[in-house]
Amino acid sequence: MYDAIVIGGGPAGLQAALTLGRMHRSVLLLDSGEYRNGTVEHAHNYVTHDGIAPAEFRRQARADLAAYDTVEVRKASADRVEQDGDELVVHLAGSTERAAALVLATGVRDALPDVPGLAEAWGKEIAACPFCHGHELAGRTVALDVEGPHFERLSAMLGRLDSELVDVHGRVRTIVRADGGLDLAMDDGSIVHVDGMFIAPTFSQSAPFAEQLGLELNESGCVRVNAFQATSVPGVFAAGDAAHHPELPMPMSSIVTSQAAGMVAGATAVHHLLVRESTPVG
Repeated sequence: MYDAIVIGGGPAGLQAALTLGRMHRSVLLLDSGEYRNGTVEHAHNYVTHDGIAPAEFRRQARADLAAYDTVEVRKASADRVEQDGDELVVHLAGSTERAAALVLATGVRDALPDVPGLAEAWGKEIAACPFCHGHELAGRTVALDVEGPHFERLSAMLGRLDSELVDVHGRVRTIVRADGGLDLAMDDGSIVHVDGMFIAPTFSQSAPFAEQLGLELNESGCVRVNAFQATSVPGVFAAGDAAHHPELPMPMSSIVTSQAAGMVAGATAVHHLLVRESTPVG
């Protein structure tokens, strides 16, 4: 049996495994190979690594983990998780693994608008976060396919970058990547060329494990955690985009915040293990 199993190979899961490994805890990190930022070419707003390719970030992180003998990284997807007494059981294709603690770092899945060509540009010319992708569009033409307060906030933020903003909400019929930007075919038949575009996709949990464990959720659909990244089930912790404090309306999605949450989840899991081991049996 492992001390802890971490499900998810993004920033939160990688950091949680590192934190546990540094305390010489036996850790199994399960990495499905599917990532929310899988189409992103460069990740920004990450000091010392601003502009790093997410794939390179993951490679470097796995190289760090390889230095710790108690950490095992396995390219595999979990199918189901459950409690068995004070143990957590993770079912995979062909095997079952047990641990005294579980860290869920499974992230969320974006639901993109059903516009032909949008998915091909997602994470490249089309993004959601101005902190991650706004600076690169400074002084250029940017389409906004958002509405209401979100439009007002994005307009104010991107306006500071001297970007020329084009309101296209609900009027784009197809999108083609062209000349380093996008050709937007509008509902009136015109073609608008822009250098980039921001949208506001909805999202949902990438994995069913919160439901399987009966974890308390926030209104956003993400796992509710306290300041120590602990969920409503003892021994289960959550970090990254899949979870957030109830004081926030949604996750603060970034590599930095996910890593920070993963570190706290890993450290709290270590404390949980110490308490468990010091508690008399019977």
